[in-house]
Amino acid sequence: MKSNLKKGINLPAVIALGLGTAVGVSIFSALGPATAIAGPGMLITVVLAALPVLIMSISYAFMGSAAPTSGATYEWSRRFLHPYLGFILAWIRVISAIGALMVLALVLVRYVSMLIEIPVKPTMFCLFAILATIHHFGVDLVAKIQTVLMSLLVVAFVIFAALGAPSIDAANFSPLLAHGWYGIITAIPLLLGLFAGLESACEVGDEVADGRRQIPIGIAVATISALLLYLMIGAVSLGVLGADGLANSKAPLLDTARQFAGPAAVPMIVAMAVIAMGKSLNAIFMIFSRSIFAMARANALPEALAKIHPRWGTPYLATRLVFALCCIGLLLPMDLTFLFIAVNIVGVIQSAAICYIAGHVVRRHPDLYDGASFKFGRTTMIVFSWAGVGVAVILGAIGLETDWKPYLLLVSWGSVGTVFYLARQRRKIAPAVA
Repeated sequence: MKSNLKKGINLPAVIALGLGTAVGVSIFSALGPATAIAGPGMLITVVLAALPVLIMSISYAFMGSAAPTSGATYEWSRRFLHPYLGFILAWIRVISAIGALMVLALVLVRYVSMLIEIPVKPTMFCLFAILATIHHFGVDLVAKIQTVLMSLLVVAFVIFAALGAPSIDAANFSPLLAHGWYGIITAIPLLLGLFAGLESACEVGDEVADGRRQIPIGIAVATISALLLYLMIGAVSLGVLGADGLANSKAPLLDTARQFAGPAAVPMIVAMAVIAMGKSLNAIFMIFSRSIFAMARANALPEALAKIHPRWGTPYLATRLVFALCCIGLLLPMDLTFLFIAVNIVGVIQSAAICYIAGHVVRRHPDLYDGASFKFGRTTMIVFSWAGVGVAVILGAIGLETDWKPYLLLVSWGSVGTVFYLARQRRKIAPAVA
């Protein structure tokens, strides 16, 4: 499908978009609870948590190289499965995107408040207004900001590790299997959020220069980089605080930095958190607006939302709608842990769909398979496709056992979307019948 969206995203920006979506809240909060369950074996859990993502990323990389498009989850589901499935996947994403944006903005404000008292909701509103303004004026500006922020964060993580390394006590890593393999496996769901969103570049495929080549490379580099960053930060935190100290910490990175940086710990971690949350907000805001744009382009939402700015080449009305939804989100209670769980559930559902679609394309669309720049043999691709579906189902079952209420929320919201979809379909049919 042709698009007039401006192609302003290069390979570094593709990598930064994936890393920027994934490296956010979780690295500042998840290490403690995971260590409480797995002990020093938390480092093994980090690696194991990356495996499901790696399996599913193969399908994303293949589809991104075979059929790059903006709003990929919606477009691929609509084209290769059924228009309703594409719609409902994009519809439930509204809940997850709003939840993620609220949580990220709230955490960012709370970290800044460690240095200076600022009003929570007015500051969050200003953050969303800044994002909307930046995203109005061009994807190349958005991509440059994302690349700069991600580069700064990597440098900050390296400095954190370098300063903390001399304070590491090797005894804190022993015994590695203190809680056994059961603890290591049980902690996996807590760390899956570390890798959520690495495939984000697929959602802006129309705006990636040479997307067929750059998207799969970007996903691979982002995945490996994220794993190495998390292992580095996890090892330093564990080595400095010890398993008990890390398990009981509500702010693991801050408590770790206090051990070797003293009074400088707070501004150091606040700076890291602001950069991390800022680039994640930037990435999710962009992906959310492209999902709305793709739905409007296919006439699943009002067509006006697919309008592209004549000068800046951005879906400016879709961007404005995302800003409006963020403003509505500010009316919600600010304890959004419940919605953040829903974010991960939606990601699992969408990943299952994309993995299945990848196998479907290999079997039913040989032209797309032949044109893909990233692929394995047909049988191997189908095996990875079904493996990704299986992994997603298992993760979904684990999440259901953990808390069923977010599933009820998504089913309820999906039911509203179904009614909207059917009503819109009837309006399309009515003029034709008349």
